[in-house]
Amino acid sequence: MENLQQKADFLKNSYTDILTGLDAGVPAKWGKMNVQQMIEHMSEYVRIASGKTLLDSVTPEEKLPRVRAFLESEKPFPENTPNALMPDTPPPVRHASKEDAIAELRSELNHFFAVHEQDTNKATQSPFFGVLDFDHQVQLLHKHSTHHLRQFGLDY
Repeated sequence: MENLQQKADFLKNSYTDILTGLDAGVPAKWGKMNVQQMIEHMSEYVRIASGKTLLDSVTPEEKLPRVRAFLESEKPFPENTPNALMPDTPPPVRHASKEDAIAELRSELNHFFAVHEQDTNKATQSPFFGVLDFDHQVQLLHKHSTHHLRQFGLDY
């Protein structure tokens, strides 16, 4: 897992600004979510990373070493990566605007970093990758966020 501090800085300082500049109407290169649905989806996964939302693992124990090796690599999520927790049709947006969705995401990211600063040994359950410490959660959130930026034509 390379450059974890840079990845944390990206999540803290750049990610939501990039999303602010993303046109809400830009079509996805793959997948079914629109820009606002993607932002709200990311908030859900930040809540999982902070421990605010608790989910059981959907990955069988015997597959965890393989998926963990992928997580620790610099390989990006492939386009159209299936998500067993998402319905075939994305849920309707929860917020009145993309800006409101970004404000929620910014708040959830701030909460994630605050929780892990308060408890440097905190580990939280990822439904796909098992129990993850802060470094692994940063790796996952960075990998997940850049996956969705690429979904909307931004190379990161």
